[in-house]
Amino acid sequence: MDALSWDGTLTSRDFLVSARAFAEKWKEFNSAFPPWTWVPCPPKQPPCHLPQLLQQGYLSLEKICLPGSSKKGHVTSQEDVDEISLTEGEEEFEPVDNATLVETNNSLQVCYYDFHIVYSDSYRVPVLYFRGYYIDGQPLALDEIEKDLPACSAKVLLESKWTFITQEEHPYLNRPWYKLHPCGTSEWMKLLFLSDDSRAKIGVAVEQYLVSWLSVVGQVVGIRIPFEMLNNPKSCN
Repeated sequence: MDALSWDGTLTSRDFLVSARAFAEKWKEFNSAFPPWTWVPCPPKQPPCHLPQLLQQGYLSLEKICLPGSSKKGHVTSQEDVDEISLTEGEEEFEPVDNATLVETNNSLQVCYYDFHIVYSDSYRVPVLYFRGYYIDGQPLALDEIEKDLPACSAKVLLESKWTFITQEEHPYLNRPWYKLHPCGTSEWMKLLFLSDDSRAKIGVAVEQYLVSWLSVVGQVVGIRIPFEMLNNPKSCN
């Protein structure tokens, strides 16, 4: 796919290809953290006259534990939370290169976060949906979630037109979730690929789309992409 003529969007078929490639790369280069998994779903609309319908679904990363506090650290799994030992005046964790949020406090209150990557038929780009909830299932309000976001998140949300948080019904689960609005995503994805000379020369690699996309939008919620996942993108025509 030629980067100069590309408009920054994906077809639903391209999204499926990119989602599978992303999940495989995450597992390979970020194996210490929970995997992203593909959740197949029934079509949102009846097949009608279409002879064959592409598999629909979304990528899911669920039950990430965040012990709440005002100190920012790194993402962890439940096993890591179980091993946390807290002392008076303990300093925050050193940030790591691969993955989301974790926070610690003298009064440990465990919260969970679910993240879903869903294809938007309207914008033809991926959208990051997320929700937070306490261990008893009680959902977190947006102001509580904002306290868990990385320190840089507030600045990014204020300055970037494409990262504002909205709440709407999850396309497949029919329950209210928060999402990063996809407005402007196609524009900056095109610029992102054109700004990289090597990518611009070999063309747009569909398999690399979600890796590049999440390396940007993931900063808002603290998801970090391992550097190895960003290297050596393959072209896909």
